[in-house]
Amino acid sequence: MTISMNAERIVILTGAGLSAESGLGTFRDKDGLWTRYDLNEVATPEGFARNPALVHEFYNARRANMLAANPNAAHLALADLQHFAPDRVTLVTQNVDDLLERAGAREVIHMHGELTRALCASCDHRWDAPETMQPTDPCPACGAQSTRPDIVWFGEFPYQMERIEAALTNADLFVAIGTSGNVYPAAGFVQEAIFAGARTLELNLEASANTGLFHESRLGPASLVVPEWVAEIRS
Repeated sequence: MTISMNAERIVILTGAGLSAESGLGTFRDKDGLWTRYDLNEVATPEGFARNPALVHEFYNARRANMLAANPNAAHLALADLQHFAPDRVTLVTQNVDDLLERAGAREVIHMHGELTRALCASCDHRWDAPETMQPTDPCPACGAQSTRPDIVWFGEFPYQMERIEAALTNADLFVAIGTSGNVYPAAGFVQEAIFAGARTLELNLEASANTGLFHESRLGPASLVVPEWVAEIRS
């Protein structure tokens, strides 16, 4: 796929496969953190209402895993690409970690929220989360003891969808990296991009559920295929 960086507007969607090689588990890991919890209890508003201590325990563990991890070659390559063409590259992620930012990326759209941020369930105030959160933590704005991770849970609407859809409408190239193709609305982005006239590329460890929608698919570890692709389009 030949690309002229002088003309291309690129939208890149990243999923769990981008950070897996940094040691951050996915839903599908057989022995990972997710297997030790019922998602209905730790990743829904109803679960938080029933047992906020359990929810904080889960996300404190995820935050600790994130803080112990480091960006891998794929994160670094995407940050490098964004620096090379800052006005033409939009980074959208389903991940809640901060590894893209620590690699040097800026203005990453976190459609599912961020482990580094906290949210008040009472007044919607947001602030930087501490490493460990507790149910008794007061909101710095209203004082309510109803603080939660600023994460989009099942049944909640992803963040910044209007901004994402605007970028897809204007994209010349849409790239999905490390995504399963099973989670909507992100799984539908490739169709939106095609409808807008963009070319589409999948970079993944294995073919996604919607791989047939992409014009091209390159398979392999993200730490290999992403830097190779970035080097190719920058050459």
